[in-house]
Amino acid sequence: MLPITSLFSATLETLGMVSISGGVACLIGIPWGIFLYLIRPKSLLPFPFFYRLLSMLVNIMRSIPFIILMITVIPLTRCLVGTSIGTAAAIVPLSLCAMPFIARIVETALSDIPPGLIEAAVAMGATSRQIVCKVLLPEALFSMIQGITLMLVNLVGYSAMAGAVGGGGLGDLAIRYGYQRFDTATMSMTIVIMIVIVQVIQWLGDRLANTLLKRR
Repeated sequence: MLPITSLFSATLETLGMVSISGGVACLIGIPWGIFLYLIRPKSLLPFPFFYRLLSMLVNIMRSIPFIILMITVIPLTRCLVGTSIGTAAAIVPLSLCAMPFIARIVETALSDIPPGLIEAAVAMGATSRQIVCKVLLPEALFSMIQGITLMLVNLVGYSAMAGAVGGGGLGDLAIRYGYQRFDTATMSMTIVIMIVIVQVIQWLGDRLANTLLKRR
């Protein structure tokens, strides 16, 4: 079995990949989702043709299996981080795969808001920016946090798949030692650690969402 320090380092790499790629995905995916909602038909700033194009792009990106996406964007990964292997390289495809997921989560959460709230804000003379910041986002925050939590849980699994092509982290450790060297103890430990990570992420997400729900 590997030393505890190796498992600890691999765990930190996995946490780093998930947190950084999740943060990048939120920075781009949340505005993307808000924009999709605003330009959809019968919304505040309807632009049906552009909406169909962006919505199609979201669907296309979400339909590509992660392992294929990771290989496909190797040239982009090399351009951005200078290498196609390692933890830093894995962050690029992880971010790309999470962005459309977040965008669709945000759009769906905003779409579930009762139209009456938006109509009341429009009747009071609120601008589109005010409606987004003071009506849409506060009302959709609970659903958005739940969706982001689900995305982070998925990223833990994707980060393990990244280990199949030298992405680092617990997945890489499980494949190189647990699978290729038939080290059952190492394989078992990586599985247990990943289960713990998922449980902690889910617990934190649920707790944050419920806390915000109580304050509404």
